[in-house]
Amino acid sequence: MSRAARFAAVYALLAGSHEVGDYIVQSDTDAKGKGKPGPEGTAACLRHVTTYTLAQAAALLAANRLLDLRLRPGRAAAALALSAATHYAIDRCAGHWADESDHAPALVRAAHATGKTEWLVKDPGAGLLLDQALHKGCITLAAALAASGRE
Repeated sequence: MSRAARFAAVYALLAGSHEVGDYIVQSDTDAKGKGKPGPEGTAACLRHVTTYTLAQAAALLAANRLLDLRLRPGRAAAALALSAATHYAIDRCAGHWADESDHAPALVRAAHATGKTEWLVKDPGAGLLLDQALHKGCITLAAALAASGRE
């Protein structure tokens, strides 16, 4: 199997299991709390990212065996770690996408710095779209990492 085919398969697996982990597995409590400041928000986000990563790991492990993807364990683990870390960073911004203060998370400030302020403030769904776009971009990098290297 070529690295390109392996990348496509891994991306599909990580993106599909992202949806499961982000929308089906995530608890209501964690969904509401993960963007809150302080220990409560941190704990909710860590619980969510743990279950999210388990969903991705299960999909990757099962497909690696069923489809004979021949993923290198270290690269697969690194890809899952990248997906988890970036997911945590993005989700800690949840609920803050329209915030223009100096205390807004760096991702929010970057969105405003790149001209997204009007869209983020006026469109109630813009924050979710930006959130998901960032997740998918990070998943793309994670898939490339998992698929890279020699068999």
